[in-house]
Amino acid sequence: MNAVTGMSSRDAIFGVVGLGYVGLPLAARAAGGGIRVIGFDVNPAVADGVNAGRSHISDLDDGEVAVARSRGLLEATTDMSRLAACDAIAICVPTPLSRTRDPDIGHVLAASEAVADSLREGQLVVLESTTYPGTTREVVLPILRRAGLEPGKGFFLCFSPERVDPGNATWKIGNTPKIIGGVTPACTERGVAFYSRFVDRMVPVSSLEAAELAKILENAFRAVNIGLVNEMALIADRLGLNIWEVIDAAATKPFGFMKFTPGPGLGGHCLPVDPHYLAWKMRTMDFRTRFIDVAAEINAEMPAFVAGKVREALNVAAKPVKGARVLLLGVAYKKDVDDVRESPATEILELLARDGAEVCYHDPYVPRWQAMEGRALTSVALTDNILGETDVVVIVTDHTCLDFERIFRMSRVLVDARNATGSIPDGLTAGTGRQWIVKQT
Repeated sequence: MNAVTGMSSRDAIFGVVGLGYVGLPLAARAAGGGIRVIGFDVNPAVADGVNAGRSHISDLDDGEVAVARSRGLLEATTDMSRLAACDAIAICVPTPLSRTRDPDIGHVLAASEAVADSLREGQLVVLESTTYPGTTREVVLPILRRAGLEPGKGFFLCFSPERVDPGNATWKIGNTPKIIGGVTPACTERGVAFYSRFVDRMVPVSSLEAAELAKILENAFRAVNIGLVNEMALIADRLGLNIWEVIDAAATKPFGFMKFTPGPGLGGHCLPVDPHYLAWKMRTMDFRTRFIDVAAEINAEMPAFVAGKVREALNVAAKPVKGARVLLLGVAYKKDVDDVRESPATEILELLARDGAEVCYHDPYVPRWQAMEGRALTSVALTDNILGETDVVVIVTDHTCLDFERIFRMSRVLVDARNATGSIPDGLTAGTGRQWIVKQT
């Protein structure tokens, strides 16, 4: 039984366009469910790596790719004409912001054009890339309609947002509930039937736009609450209070409070980007997204706040920023991943380097870092000597594998933007109240 008559057959072919942080884990999961998958990517190196049984995604083991390859259930190609062989197609391409912080859906347009060039009767097409409400209906649908087929009859179009959380060992594609909405009820039904083969729970909604907005709401919720707690961190700093102590106290309330923690700023592809898609859409409708805008402004200030704490620590040590040796610990945007997209470490580096500091970094997940345009850095070994000789050590990303007690003990001056040293007994320091600048000798 192929896509024309249903999605229950084991011989249906699944095409995944874009083999990045979303697409490759999706392809591997589907292959693990017994579905034959063809992955499409414009980068030949990515396709060659997958065909050799390798994963370029830190959240996905080589073993999963190798097993899928050995079973003949996964292959990768740059040949978009092979989309014609697929019964279901998921578009999992990046949706970044332009230099003016407006949506850049160029990758979605290119992928949609490629699908349209080979669209045939009965195919299911699902956009998974996070975008503003209306994208699937107003942008993707008109492109696909050029093939002369009617949605809900000739082909089936849905939006089903990715919910990938890199570094999360518990919630993966298979056990994370998956939202889906179609152009028509028949489209939604077809999408649910297909994804149910390798996703435990499907959550159908009434429209494409409801699914699109649900995804934006998820990320806006986090961004706004992180913005709130970051502002509280700035307030606590002015009041001379320890924000992590305050948060832990508030979190003892068994109802009406959800714990969020401050940090050096937002990173990754989702939280710093996705809410801007909704803000842009609403500006076209003469509506201002006030919470989102304010949260984005506060979160964007945090790298400068951390850089300011480094300057403050150096000032107490009677050391000018110019010529100071600064070690950044962790440059990925979150713990236990290798993703540096939108990482606050980039701005922290730029601000300190602009003042003349000599900045290096250590990150076990990021051996090389294109930190600034025209400047690539290599991760340094985290030896006792480098910890002891560096003027300021800055914890930007609290990777689980880092020994924070050792880092605390060996550093002369330590700025902790993640409260990674918060559980270390106070007896180890004659420090400054254990907030931000946690050790000053």
